[in-house]
Amino acid sequence: MAPSAVFLEPDNLLTPKEKNKLRKPVVEKMRRDRINSSIEQLKLLLEKEFQRHQPNSKLEKADILEMTVSYLKQQTVASFHKSSQFDFREGYSRCLQEAFHFLSLHKVRTETQTKLLSHFQKSQAAAQEVAFSPGKPSALKQASPKDTGTLWRPW
Repeated sequence: MAPSAVFLEPDNLLTPKEKNKLRKPVVEKMRRDRINSSIEQLKLLLEKEFQRHQPNSKLEKADILEMTVSYLKQQTVASFHKSSQFDFREGYSRCLQEAFHFLSLHKVRTETQTKLLSHFQKSQAAAQEVAFSPGKPSALKQASPKDTGTLWRPW
């Protein structure tokens, strides 16, 4: 950039409008720098995720933001799913404890009580087995392939 002769007047001689005119580009540059810095931090934080989806492409700022939103949505769904599984198991176990306690209050065991206790024990074992199996289908909506696939680009 070529040197320019800018005569800066003392602050008391500038009108507020002139001060704003001088300050606006500086403030705008600071704002853009903050945005760019935050986008770069997102890129560094989610670098492995980006490499998985777009291994050899140069990511634009919009790509980084889109993939970050997609990743956060996936994490939210996964977190909710784990939480609801835990809540179900917790509630089911509590219900079984209450049923066992109620049935144990009666000294005389009838055939129905025995069958019911046996059924509850089998059900609890089966529920724990299903809850801890890794590949079970989820009732929650998974992210669709179009959400997690390649990024939309207008060209």
